[in-house]
Amino acid sequence: MNGASDNIEENRTIPEIQTKIDSGDAVVLTAEEIAARIRAGVEIGLEDVDVVTTATRGIMSGTYAVLSFKVSEPDFFVKASKVLLNGVPAVVGPCPNERLGVLDLIVLGTAHSISDYRYGGGHLFRDMVEGKSITVDVTTSEGKRFSVETCLSEIPFARLYATRHAFKNYRAFVNPGKEPIKTIFHALPFEGEFKEMTFCGCGELNPIENDPKLETIGIGTRVLINGAEGFVTGQGTRSVPDNPNLTGFADLHDMVPEYMGGFATSAGPEIINTWAVPIPVLNEGMLENILKLDSQIPLKLVDLAGRIPLCEITYGDVWDNADLKVKYEPEKCIDCKACLVAEACPMGAVSKGENGAEHSPELCFNCGLCITRCRGEAFSANLGTVKCSTGGCLRDIKITLRQSDRARAVKAAQELKEQILTGKFRLTEPVEKIIWRE
Repeated sequence: MNGASDNIEENRTIPEIQTKIDSGDAVVLTAEEIAARIRAGVEIGLEDVDVVTTATRGIMSGTYAVLSFKVSEPDFFVKASKVLLNGVPAVVGPCPNERLGVLDLIVLGTAHSISDYRYGGGHLFRDMVEGKSITVDVTTSEGKRFSVETCLSEIPFARLYATRHAFKNYRAFVNPGKEPIKTIFHALPFEGEFKEMTFCGCGELNPIENDPKLETIGIGTRVLINGAEGFVTGQGTRSVPDNPNLTGFADLHDMVPEYMGGFATSAGPEIINTWAVPIPVLNEGMLENILKLDSQIPLKLVDLAGRIPLCEITYGDVWDNADLKVKYEPEKCIDCKACLVAEACPMGAVSKGENGAEHSPELCFNCGLCITRCRGEAFSANLGTVKCSTGGCLRDIKITLRQSDRARAVKAAQELKEQILTGKFRLTEPVEKIIWRE
């Protein structure tokens, strides 16, 4: 691999690359594989890669689901005025479905259960995808109340929509003040005086980091959302040219539980989503961005309260040499009477068992909060420390929680690669370019 050769056309097209995939001649690499080759000193040219599979997994608040399903026989009630799904409030409508016994509902991913402060829309959606039965409590326009049990297989229309997902770049947060702050950016009250740092973003794996000009990501681009085939529909809310994000949708029936879920923060439940996006490499300009490493991708460290920038670091400062997965060694558990990890885990991935803590890897988000909470040091991972010069002081700030799960983003990108190579997933050209409206 010695760089781009002279006989390669300056611009390739997505249909040309798909034809190459169909013939078995295409080179498809994950963003992680690209980065590993660069770090090993390998030069990569346009002839060395046709498609890069990218991914990101993290807290993505701008999420809602649209559901439509039967709850009674016709004429049992006129229309619903209030609906709860496992205690999570739903917006009834937009269609009232008068006297049909059918509900049309919109459920926000950040909606909170009225009975369980740690349970929200994200938990509900994952429970549904796992095939669990959910309780639907209906209050009708006539004041009648009734409950039914249902599950996703009995809900013919169930789509998840993104209003603000897959930010090109997000933020790192500290609390310079003296008092702890309850926030969606921490699972516990955020300690003050620069004692800790949290951050979001998968850096060099992120889809838009690899295609910042959105040359291949546009309206109609086929992607995987939580493992299900879906489509990009445009730019997201709060999207700006230098830090864009995406809207899109996919069918809940096809989603994979481990890529989604709820995340309990100190300000209430949040929602987790995973995007995997193919980036066909069309030209040398695109390749330049694809070859960027974490250390070349800026990450702003901001004041949690006012979002005031304090200093600029890079994703290399938070991901280089970090352990992507949290390790649990049950033999080190000292079986505390009250397990601080179980009490704090934002995913409910740790529980107090008869013989100590029990860890559920399939639920674990690899956020790392357990490391500082465990008295017996049974949980371990190198999360790192960041140096930041602010207020005339050079500070070493300890990372205590990650709100992006890079380990599963790596897995999602690998699965997308396999689907492309086997023909299960086909590349699509955007119907239109995304037009920025600031």
